[in-house]
Amino acid sequence: MISREPTLARLITARSQLLEPFGLTEASLAQALRLITEHRVDDADLYFQTTRAEGWSLEEGIVKSGSFSIDQGVGVRAVAGEKTAFAYSDDISEAALLDAARTVRTIAAAGQSKRVKVPSTSTVAGSRSLYGEADPIASLDSTEKVALLERAERMARAKDPRIAQVMAGLAAEHEVVLIARADGTLAADVRPLVRLSITVIAEQNGRREVGSGGGGGRFGLAYFSDEMIASYVEQAVSAALTNLESRPAPAGEMTVVLGPGWPGVLLHEAVGHGLEGDFNRKGSSTFAGRIGQRVAAKGVTVLDDGTLPDRRGSLNVDDEGCASQRNVLIEDGILKGYIQDAMNARLMRVAPTGNGRRESYAHVPMPRMTNTYMLGGDKDAQEIIASIDKGLYATNFGGGQVDITSGKFVFSASEAYWVEKGKIQYPVKGATIIGNGPDALTRVSMIGNDMALDTGVGVCGKEGQSVPVGVGQPTLRIDGLTVGGTA
Repeated sequence: MISREPTLARLITARSQLLEPFGLTEASLAQALRLITEHRVDDADLYFQTTRAEGWSLEEGIVKSGSFSIDQGVGVRAVAGEKTAFAYSDDISEAALLDAARTVRTIAAAGQSKRVKVPSTSTVAGSRSLYGEADPIASLDSTEKVALLERAERMARAKDPRIAQVMAGLAAEHEVVLIARADGTLAADVRPLVRLSITVIAEQNGRREVGSGGGGGRFGLAYFSDEMIASYVEQAVSAALTNLESRPAPAGEMTVVLGPGWPGVLLHEAVGHGLEGDFNRKGSSTFAGRIGQRVAAKGVTVLDDGTLPDRRGSLNVDDEGCASQRNVLIEDGILKGYIQDAMNARLMRVAPTGNGRRESYAHVPMPRMTNTYMLGGDKDAQEIIASIDKGLYATNFGGGQVDITSGKFVFSASEAYWVEKGKIQYPVKGATIIGNGPDALTRVSMIGNDMALDTGVGVCGKEGQSVPVGVGQPTLRIDGLTVGGTA
């Protein structure tokens, strides 16, 4: 058996799905790029994509919905300075490609722009091999997918008689992308993605509470073994039953301890977005111009890492053809850098970091997070909880809002506990955590040795675009946060 180098194998797959069926060749791509660069531009690229997606949902033992879709098209972009001209088409053909190229070449020449010469030969961009190419939709047949959801429901109902309702959803997609840049670079990726979600409603004495669990990543549906399903069910049922016993949350300024894993979504929102290159280039982030300065307590190290195998937020190459990287953003409290796409990196005179991402061929790329997490420290989680005199221990979060300019955030805790004199007293409901991202980082006083990544459920929104991401952190003690409660 002859094996192919993974980067070249992905390129062959992309050509066979995105070029050859439509009569396109690399010469066609070069012709389109030459059309764009007849005017003075700094950069130009073509982004081809085809995505097959399938979803199933089950409620009360009945398949309530099933869907299958195929979406494909090409996005064409020219950049001059900080101006972008963009056109896209869901018709992958030479005529549509050239028409889109003529549309974007009308971008005005700017003094800082240059004429780009399109090379006559292409260069294959380097990339990583972080996940397989197999189509997860084909990894189980329809009957097996429904049976998987039915098992999840049975497991949830068997956990406790108070479980009144169970909803389960299964999603899988297979995406192939091909990027051609004006400098002659060709890059491709083949991206599987799956997710299983379980939501339960528990009822007791007329009170109803919700709990959820789930996970996924860049692999096939066989990942969801009975053992894995059972862990998601336990997570969902435990949350719902805990909330049945919850009391109104106290309010005021207090110590807050965040659990490991998914609570890293607070770090993602309150700090991560503020470290994206576009906000810092424009000076709108509270972190702008602070490279080399202390922005967090000692021991706080924050990374954005798109190179973790099989993770939801990982990429072999980003959506501009740049290999993903492990980027240290904050090291021992000192700001080291921002995450960048190609345009903002060029304007800030730094290298791209593999964070140019877009929702689809119909969207322009921008700097976006991949897997963002804080490294662990040296404290035991129980030691951190025991250090609380009076405060909140939050182990799960729902939604939140952040103002990038000021850094202010508001997050709702979906599972939290009141702690007094180092002992967990009772679960609380309705707690909101209010603070300022950069300020909160300086208030980190204890860092656990239990760093964990989330189970693979994150979706990040920015300027109307959604992309899959990962988050993570260890148990953290943060002093002096404001908690808005219901008590």
